[in-house]
Amino acid sequence: MKPEQLKLITDQFKTLKDRSPFYARKFDGIDIADIATQADFEKLPFSEKADLREAYPLGIAAVPEREIVRIHSSSGTTGTPVIIPYTKQDVDDWATMFARCYRMAGITAEDRIQITPGYGLWTAGIGFQLGAEKLGAMSIPMGPGNTEKQLKFMIDMKSTVLCATSSYALLLAEEIAKQGVGDKIHLRKGVIGSERWGEKMRQRIADELGVELFDIYGLTEIYGPGIGIACKEQNGMHIWEDYVYCEIVNPKTGEPVPDGEIGELVLTTLRKQGAPLIRYRTHDLSRFVTGECPCGCKDVRIDMLIGRTDDMVKVKGVNMFPAQIEEVIQFTDGASSEYQVMIDHMLGKDILTVFFETEAVGEAKQKVEQELELIFKGKIGVTPVAKGVSVGELPRSEKKTQRIFDNRY
Repeated sequence: MKPEQLKLITDQFKTLKDRSPFYARKFDGIDIADIATQADFEKLPFSEKADLREAYPLGIAAVPEREIVRIHSSSGTTGTPVIIPYTKQDVDDWATMFARCYRMAGITAEDRIQITPGYGLWTAGIGFQLGAEKLGAMSIPMGPGNTEKQLKFMIDMKSTVLCATSSYALLLAEEIAKQGVGDKIHLRKGVIGSERWGEKMRQRIADELGVELFDIYGLTEIYGPGIGIACKEQNGMHIWEDYVYCEIVNPKTGEPVPDGEIGELVLTTLRKQGAPLIRYRTHDLSRFVTGECPCGCKDVRIDMLIGRTDDMVKVKGVNMFPAQIEEVIQFTDGASSEYQVMIDHMLGKDILTVFFETEAVGEAKQKVEQELELIFKGKIGVTPVAKGVSVGELPRSEKKTQRIFDNRY
């Protein structure tokens, strides 16, 4: 923890329990005003999404309701919603961070930014727009869907930046190729967020759209997208340390892991007024990228996410994450980027089937299937049934694409 981060934390701790009934209860019996070191801070309990659900609707607020100018809610569709209130300063800070992300990606006020993530309670679309307006670029706030209209505006407005989920970016790239309008597209950058994606998918989107791609990171509980982004070096995502403090801990024990080891990302807001979060468990799995970044940015880097603690599935005693499956796809010659995993339980045993897209047919397709099964066994430790399908046959999504279906329960 940097000294300036510790100061921001200890300054807010002086009044936090007075301002927030939520934290008065959470830290009951703990004198947080006495916290003076990183070691003291790391003794505090974690915050969880369940805590935020219990605080519904506005129990998490640390300001009077008259100071709340907006609410957002996480994109989950089940259970009690998580409501996050924002003050005017929170909205301004978010815009500042997002504009910083655009600049990190080499995007300027001269760009035309086409925004395809959703608007509304979700933080995505409006976050991308806030940053674009702060930067001074032209916003084209399309939202998701209506692909024909997306392409018309992309061509007619000469959009230079695409903001999207990886799934929708791929869908647009495929449609541009199908319609043969690539020579009418002016895109030069893509800012991609909200779901993890594999290297083959990244390469397909970059090649077919002719753009440089940048992963952006964020979650509704911590402002939204824009708290960090990959730089031109493409070796991890820088997190803005003047607004957010990062820890990476062992998901089981909660203890810090050594730098460079995979663990669960835990975030603390340093300036947030409406809903400050202390040691919030994101369930995202990553690691710190050590050493100085050649881009010159001094802010901490986390690696691209390998998945979430709740993404893990166990088949025949073997734990696996989406990132491992994407690695298998990457190393399988003849396999395209899209895949779907089905896990079933039949006749007393688990059956793991991997559907993947390929241009191969006949014996060539059988060879790709066999190669994928061997690589899967070697890298993950369990043998699947691999089934190749034609490119474009697996579902495409305008939002996030579900890839793993566990039908055992």
